[in-house]
Amino acid sequence: MEMSLNQNTPKNAKWLKSLRFSMSFCALALCALPQYAVADPLQDCMVRGLKTAERDTTIADLQLQCEKQLTSFTIAKDGKEVPVVTARIQEDREHVLQPFTLMAHRPNYLLGAVNNSAGFNSEPFRAAFNEPDLSWGDTEVQFQLSIKFPLLVDLFNDTMDIYAAYTQRAFWQVYHSSGSAQFRENNYEPEVWVQFTPDWELFGFRNASNSIGLVHQSNGRGGTLERSWNRVFAWFTVEREDLALSFRPWYRIPENSSDDDNPDITDYLGHFELYASYKWKEHVFSIMSRNNLESGFEKGALELSWSIPLGDWPYLKGYVQYFTGYGRDLIDYNNYSNTIGVGISLTDWL
Repeated sequence: MEMSLNQNTPKNAKWLKSLRFSMSFCALALCALPQYAVADPLQDCMVRGLKTAERDTTIADLQLQCEKQLTSFTIAKDGKEVPVVTARIQEDREHVLQPFTLMAHRPNYLLGAVNNSAGFNSEPFRAAFNEPDLSWGDTEVQFQLSIKFPLLVDLFNDTMDIYAAYTQRAFWQVYHSSGSAQFRENNYEPEVWVQFTPDWELFGFRNASNSIGLVHQSNGRGGTLERSWNRVFAWFTVEREDLALSFRPWYRIPENSSDDDNPDITDYLGHFELYASYKWKEHVFSIMSRNNLESGFEKGALELSWSIPLGDWPYLKGYVQYFTGYGRDLIDYNNYSNTIGVGISLTDWL
Protein backbone atom coordinates (compact mmCIF):
# COMPACT_ATOMS: atom_id res chain seq x y z
CA MET A 1 0.00 0.00 0.00
CA GLU A 2 1.48 3.36 -1.03
CA MET A 3 1.49 6.28 1.39
CA SER A 4 1.66 9.92 0.24
CA LEU A 5 4.10 12.29 1.90
CA ASN A 6 1.41 14.59 3.39
CA GLN A 7 -0.55 12.06 5.48
CA ASN A 8 -0.84 13.40 9.02
CA THR A 9 -2.58 10.70 11.06
CA PRO A 10 -1.36 10.64 14.71
CA LYS A 11 -0.13 7.12 14.24
CA ASN A 12 2.12 8.07 11.37
CA ALA A 13 2.95 11.70 12.17
CA LYS A 14 6.20 10.95 14.00
CA TRP A 15 7.30 8.42 11.37
CA LEU A 16 6.48 10.82 8.50
CA LYS A 17 8.34 13.66 10.19
CA SER A 18 11.40 11.46 10.48
CA LEU A 19 11.03 10.33 6.86
CA ARG A 20 10.79 13.92 5.59
CA PHE A 21 13.85 14.90 7.59
CA SER A 22 15.82 11.92 6.27
CA MET A 23 14.80 12.60 2.68
CA SER A 24 15.68 16.30 2.98
CA PHE A 25 19.05 15.46 4.51
CA CYS A 26 19.81 12.91 1.78
CA ALA A 27 18.77 15.34 -0.93
CA LEU A 28 20.99 18.10 0.47
CA ALA A 29 23.91 15.72 0.86
CA LEU A 30 23.61 14.44 -2.69
CA CYS A 31 23.22 17.94 -4.14
CA ALA A 32 26.36 19.01 -2.29
CA LEU A 33 28.42 16.39 -4.10
CA PRO A 34 30.25 17.30 -7.32
CA GLN A 35 28.10 16.78 -10.40
CA TYR A 36 30.11 13.80 -11.58
CA ALA A 37 29.64 11.96 -8.30
CA VAL A 38 25.97 11.19 -9.03
CA ALA A 39 26.50 8.39 -11.49
CA ASP A 40 22.87 7.19 -11.67
CA PRO A 41 20.73 9.42 -13.96
CA LEU A 42 17.54 8.20 -12.26
CA GLN A 43 18.89 9.06 -8.82
CA ASP A 44 20.07 12.43 -10.08
CA CYS A 45 16.63 13.21 -11.49
CA MET A 46 14.83 12.18 -8.29
CA VAL A 47 17.10 14.35 -6.16
CA ARG A 48 16.35 17.35 -8.37
CA GLY A 49 12.65 16.48 -8.34
CA LEU A 50 12.49 16.53 -4.54
CA LYS A 51 13.17 20.26 -4.56
CA THR A 52 9.98 21.10 -6.44
CA ALA A 53 7.71 18.09 -5.73
CA GLU A 54 4.20 18.65 -4.40
CA ARG A 55 3.55 17.62 -0.80
CA ASP A 56 1.29 14.76 -1.88
CA THR A 57 3.87 13.31 -4.31
CA THR A 58 4.85 9.74 -3.51
CA ILE A 59 8.28 8.25 -4.06
CA ALA A 60 6.77 5.95 -6.68
CA ASP A 61 5.23 8.94 -8.50
CA LEU A 62 8.57 10.74 -8.50
CA GLN A 63 10.38 7.67 -9.82
CA LEU A 64 7.81 7.21 -12.60
CA GLN A 65 8.11 10.87 -13.63
CA CYS A 66 11.89 10.60 -13.83
CA GLU A 67 11.81 7.35 -15.81
CA LYS A 68 9.52 8.99 -18.38
CA GLN A 69 11.74 12.08 -18.51
CA LEU A 70 14.87 9.99 -19.09
CA THR A 71 13.24 8.24 -22.04
CA SER A 72 11.67 11.36 -23.55
CA PHE A 73 13.80 14.32 -24.52
CA THR A 74 10.80 16.65 -24.90
CA ILE A 75 10.77 17.96 -21.29
CA ALA A 76 12.89 21.00 -20.53
CA LYS A 77 14.25 21.86 -17.10
CA ASP A 78 11.54 24.47 -16.47
CA GLY A 79 8.83 21.88 -17.09
CA LYS A 80 7.87 23.21 -20.52
CA GLU A 81 7.86 21.04 -23.61
CA VAL A 82 10.51 21.80 -26.22
CA PRO A 83 10.96 20.40 -29.73
CA VAL A 84 12.71 17.05 -30.02
CA VAL A 85 16.00 18.17 -31.57
CA THR A 86 16.46 21.07 -29.16
CA ALA A 87 15.82 18.69 -26.27
CA ARG A 88 18.41 16.24 -27.65
CA ILE A 89 20.97 19.06 -27.91
CA GLN A 90 20.18 20.19 -24.35
CA GLU A 91 20.64 16.64 -23.10
CA ASP A 92 24.00 16.43 -24.88
CA ARG A 93 25.15 19.71 -23.37
CA GLU A 94 24.27 18.49 -19.86
CA HIS A 95 26.48 15.43 -20.26
CA VAL A 96 29.15 16.69 -22.63
CA LEU A 97 31.83 17.29 -20.01
CA GLN A 98 30.98 14.50 -17.57
CA PRO A 99 33.84 12.00 -17.30
CA PHE A 100 33.35 8.37 -18.31
CA THR A 101 30.47 9.36 -20.60
CA LEU A 102 30.09 8.42 -24.26
CA MET A 103 27.36 10.18 -26.21
CA ALA A 104 25.38 8.67 -29.04
CA HIS A 105 25.88 10.21 -32.48
CA ARG A 106 23.85 8.26 -35.03
CA PRO A 107 21.47 5.43 -34.08
CA ASN A 108 23.00 2.49 -32.24
CA TYR A 109 21.30 -0.80 -33.02
CA LEU A 110 21.62 -4.54 -33.52
CA LEU A 111 19.56 -6.26 -36.20
CA GLY A 112 19.56 -9.95 -35.33
CA ALA A 113 18.36 -10.97 -38.80
CA VAL A 114 18.51 -8.97 -42.03
CA ASN A 115 17.30 -10.60 -45.23
CA ASN A 116 18.34 -9.28 -48.64
CA SER A 117 15.89 -10.48 -51.28
CA ALA A 118 18.28 -9.23 -53.99
CA GLY A 119 21.17 -11.32 -52.64
CA PHE A 120 24.77 -10.28 -51.98
CA ASN A 121 27.42 -10.02 -54.70
CA SER A 122 30.14 -12.64 -54.16
CA GLU A 123 32.18 -11.99 -57.33
CA PRO A 124 34.67 -9.45 -55.88
CA PHE A 125 35.49 -11.82 -53.00
CA ARG A 126 35.90 -14.85 -55.24
CA ALA A 127 38.45 -12.99 -57.34
CA ALA A 128 40.29 -11.46 -54.36
CA PHE A 129 40.50 -14.71 -52.36
CA ASN A 130 40.83 -17.04 -55.36
CA GLU A 131 37.89 -19.08 -54.11
CA PRO A 132 35.52 -19.77 -57.03
CA ASP A 133 32.97 -21.49 -54.78
CA LEU A 134 32.70 -18.68 -52.25
CA SER A 135 29.16 -17.39 -51.72
CA TRP A 136 27.22 -15.37 -49.14
CA GLY A 137 23.90 -16.21 -47.53
CA ASP A 138 20.95 -13.88 -48.06
CA THR A 139 20.45 -13.39 -44.30
CA GLU A 140 22.98 -11.83 -41.95
CA VAL A 141 23.39 -9.82 -38.75
CA GLN A 142 23.88 -6.06 -39.00
CA PHE A 143 24.83 -3.64 -36.24
CA GLN A 144 25.89 -0.03 -35.94
CA LEU A 145 27.98 1.60 -33.21
CA SER A 146 28.10 5.40 -33.30
CA ILE A 147 29.60 7.64 -30.60
CA LYS A 148 30.72 11.25 -30.40
CA PHE A 149 32.83 13.30 -28.03
CA PRO A 150 33.60 17.03 -27.62
CA LEU A 151 36.83 18.69 -28.67
CA LEU A 152 35.91 22.29 -27.80
CA VAL A 153 32.55 23.47 -26.49
CA ASP A 154 30.77 26.70 -25.50
CA LEU A 155 32.75 28.83 -27.95
CA PHE A 156 31.68 32.36 -28.90
CA ASN A 157 29.12 32.83 -26.17
CA ASP A 158 27.85 29.25 -26.27
CA THR A 159 26.96 29.39 -29.97
CA MET A 160 29.59 27.00 -31.39
CA ASP A 161 31.01 23.59 -30.48
CA ILE A 162 33.56 21.30 -32.14
CA TYR A 163 32.91 17.56 -32.08
CA ALA A 164 34.47 14.37 -33.36
CA ALA A 165 32.67 11.06 -33.88
CA TYR A 166 33.20 7.47 -34.91
CA THR A 167 30.61 5.26 -36.57
CA GLN A 168 31.01 1.61 -37.55
CA ARG A 169 28.53 -0.57 -39.39
CA ALA A 170 29.16 -4.29 -39.53
CA PHE A 171 27.60 -6.98 -41.73
CA TRP A 172 28.09 -10.42 -40.20
CA GLN A 173 27.33 -13.69 -42.00
CA VAL A 174 26.33 -15.54 -38.83
CA TYR A 175 23.84 -17.77 -40.63
CA HIS A 176 26.14 -18.75 -43.51
CA SER A 177 26.03 -22.53 -43.77
CA SER A 178 29.51 -23.15 -45.20
CA GLY A 179 32.71 -22.20 -43.41
CA SER A 180 33.11 -19.97 -40.35
CA ALA A 181 30.82 -17.02 -39.72
CA GLN A 182 32.71 -14.16 -41.37
CA PHE A 183 32.17 -10.43 -41.41
CA ARG A 184 31.23 -9.84 -45.02
CA GLU A 185 31.87 -6.11 -44.67
CA ASN A 186 32.80 -3.43 -42.13
CA ASN A 187 32.40 0.29 -42.82
CA TYR A 188 34.37 2.76 -40.70
CA GLU A 189 33.43 6.44 -40.56
CA PRO A 190 35.42 8.93 -38.45
CA GLU A 191 34.39 12.57 -38.75
CA VAL A 192 34.96 15.99 -37.21
CA TRP A 193 32.72 19.03 -37.45
CA VAL A 194 31.89 22.50 -36.16
CA GLN A 195 28.35 22.76 -34.82
CA PHE A 196 26.37 25.99 -34.55
CA THR A 197 23.15 26.57 -32.60
CA PRO A 198 21.21 29.29 -34.43
CA ASP A 199 17.87 30.59 -33.25
CA TRP A 200 15.53 31.54 -36.08
CA GLU A 201 12.14 30.35 -37.23
CA LEU A 202 10.38 30.17 -40.57
CA PHE A 203 6.84 28.91 -41.20
CA GLY A 204 6.72 27.42 -37.73
CA PHE A 205 9.99 25.48 -38.14
CA ARG A 206 12.95 26.32 -35.94
CA ASN A 207 16.53 25.92 -37.12
CA ALA A 208 17.88 23.69 -34.35
CA SER A 209 21.48 23.16 -35.50
CA ASN A 210 23.86 23.62 -38.43
CA SER A 211 27.19 21.88 -38.93
CA ILE A 212 30.10 21.79 -41.33
CA GLY A 213 32.89 19.23 -41.23
CA LEU A 214 35.08 16.52 -42.74
CA VAL A 215 34.28 12.81 -42.95
CA HIS A 216 36.26 9.76 -44.08
CA GLN A 217 34.53 6.48 -44.89
CA SER A 218 36.19 3.20 -45.85
CA ASN A 219 35.92 -0.54 -45.44
CA GLY A 220 39.52 -0.95 -44.26
CA ARG A 221 40.41 -3.50 -46.92
CA GLY A 222 43.20 -3.52 -49.46
CA GLY A 223 43.61 -4.50 -53.09
CA THR A 224 40.53 -4.95 -55.26
CA LEU A 225 38.19 -4.95 -52.26
CA GLU A 226 39.22 -1.49 -51.06
CA ARG A 227 36.43 1.14 -50.98
CA SER A 228 36.88 4.63 -49.53
CA TRP A 229 36.14 8.31 -50.02
CA ASN A 230 36.59 11.65 -48.23
CA ARG A 231 34.06 14.45 -48.11
CA VAL A 232 33.38 17.95 -46.88
CA PHE A 233 29.83 18.02 -45.57
CA ALA A 234 27.24 20.32 -44.05
CA TRP A 235 24.20 19.38 -41.99
CA PHE A 236 21.13 21.58 -41.53
CA THR A 237 18.35 20.54 -39.14
CA VAL A 238 14.98 22.15 -38.50
CA GLU A 239 12.26 21.05 -36.09
CA ARG A 240 8.64 21.58 -35.24
CA GLU A 241 7.40 19.96 -32.05
CA ASP A 242 7.94 16.19 -32.55
CA LEU A 243 9.09 16.42 -36.18
CA ALA A 244 12.71 16.89 -37.29
CA LEU A 245 13.90 17.45 -40.88
CA SER A 246 17.54 17.40 -42.02
CA PHE A 247 19.43 18.20 -45.20
CA ARG A 248 23.00 16.86 -45.46
CA PRO A 249 24.89 17.88 -48.63
CA TRP A 250 28.52 17.00 -49.30
CA TYR A 251 31.38 17.49 -51.75
CA ARG A 252 33.71 14.58 -52.46
CA ILE A 253 37.39 15.50 -52.15
CA PRO A 254 39.00 14.44 -55.46
CA GLU A 255 41.58 11.65 -55.56
CA ASN A 256 44.20 10.68 -58.12
CA SER A 257 42.71 8.34 -60.70
CA SER A 258 45.42 5.77 -59.91
CA ASP A 259 44.44 5.73 -56.21
CA ASP A 260 40.66 5.94 -56.58
CA ASP A 261 39.07 2.58 -55.75
CA ASN A 262 35.54 3.73 -56.55
CA PRO A 263 35.59 6.63 -59.05
CA ASP A 264 31.86 6.40 -59.77
CA ILE A 265 30.67 6.31 -56.15
CA THR A 266 28.81 9.63 -56.39
CA ASP A 267 26.79 8.18 -59.29
CA TYR A 268 25.25 5.84 -56.70
CA LEU A 269 25.51 7.78 -53.43
CA GLY A 270 24.91 11.23 -54.88
CA HIS A 271 25.73 14.51 -53.20
CA PHE A 272 23.21 14.79 -50.37
CA GLU A 273 20.83 12.97 -48.02
CA LEU A 274 17.42 13.98 -46.72
CA TYR A 275 16.22 12.84 -43.28
CA ALA A 276 12.89 13.07 -41.48
CA SER A 277 12.15 11.73 -37.99
CA TYR A 278 8.92 11.86 -36.03
CA LYS A 279 8.45 10.97 -32.37
CA TRP A 280 5.03 9.72 -31.26
CA LYS A 281 4.98 8.90 -27.56
CA GLU A 282 8.06 6.64 -27.29
CA HIS A 283 7.97 5.48 -30.91
CA VAL A 284 10.38 7.03 -33.42
CA PHE A 285 9.71 6.81 -37.16
CA SER A 286 12.53 7.82 -39.51
CA ILE A 287 13.08 8.01 -43.26
CA MET A 288 16.24 8.65 -45.28
CA SER A 289 16.32 9.44 -49.00
CA ARG A 290 19.56 9.60 -51.00
CA ASN A 291 20.37 10.20 -54.68
CA ASN A 292 16.81 9.62 -55.83
CA LEU A 293 16.27 13.04 -57.38
CA GLU A 294 19.80 13.22 -58.80
CA SER A 295 19.64 9.82 -60.49
CA GLY A 296 16.08 10.12 -61.70
CA PHE A 297 15.06 7.42 -59.19
CA GLU A 298 17.34 4.88 -60.89
CA LYS A 299 20.32 4.66 -58.50
CA GLY A 300 18.96 6.10 -55.28
CA ALA A 301 18.27 4.69 -51.84
CA LEU A 302 15.41 4.78 -49.35
CA GLU A 303 15.64 3.67 -45.72
CA LEU A 304 12.73 3.40 -43.27
CA SER A 305 13.15 2.63 -39.57
CA TRP A 306 10.89 2.27 -36.56
CA SER A 307 12.00 2.02 -32.93
CA ILE A 308 9.37 0.43 -30.69
CA PRO A 309 9.08 0.65 -26.88
CA LEU A 310 9.51 -2.64 -25.04
CA GLY A 311 7.12 -2.39 -22.11
CA ASP A 312 8.34 -0.02 -19.41
CA TRP A 313 12.02 -0.68 -20.15
CA PRO A 314 13.44 2.83 -20.75
CA TYR A 315 16.77 2.09 -22.43
CA LEU A 316 16.06 -0.66 -24.94
CA LYS A 317 13.64 -0.68 -27.86
CA GLY A 318 12.62 -2.99 -30.63
CA TYR A 319 13.91 -1.92 -34.03
CA VAL A 320 12.74 -2.54 -37.59
CA GLN A 321 14.69 -1.27 -40.62
CA TYR A 322 13.86 -1.47 -44.32
CA PHE A 323 16.31 -0.47 -47.05
CA THR A 324 15.94 -0.46 -50.81
CA GLY A 325 18.41 0.90 -53.35
CA TYR A 326 22.16 1.39 -53.66
CA GLY A 327 24.95 2.14 -51.20
CA ARG A 328 23.79 0.11 -48.20
CA ASP A 329 27.45 -0.80 -47.65
CA LEU A 330 30.63 0.29 -49.41
CA ILE A 331 31.63 -3.01 -50.99
CA ASP A 332 28.23 -3.23 -52.70
CA TYR A 333 27.67 0.49 -53.29
CA ASN A 334 26.93 -0.18 -56.99
CA ASN A 335 24.73 -3.26 -56.38
CA TYR A 336 21.04 -3.11 -55.62
CA SER A 337 19.89 -4.23 -52.16
CA ASN A 338 16.40 -4.82 -50.80
CA THR A 339 16.58 -5.67 -47.09
CA ILE A 340 14.32 -5.96 -44.08
CA GLY A 341 15.79 -6.44 -40.61
CA VAL A 342 14.52 -6.75 -37.04
CA GLY A 343 16.38 -6.35 -33.78
CA ILE A 344 16.92 -3.91 -30.91
CA SER A 345 17.85 -0.23 -30.67
CA LEU A 346 19.89 1.41 -27.92
CA THR A 347 19.62 4.98 -29.24
CA ASP A 348 17.76 6.58 -32.12
CA TRP A 349 17.85 9.93 -33.90
CA LEU A 350 15.41 11.39 -31.35
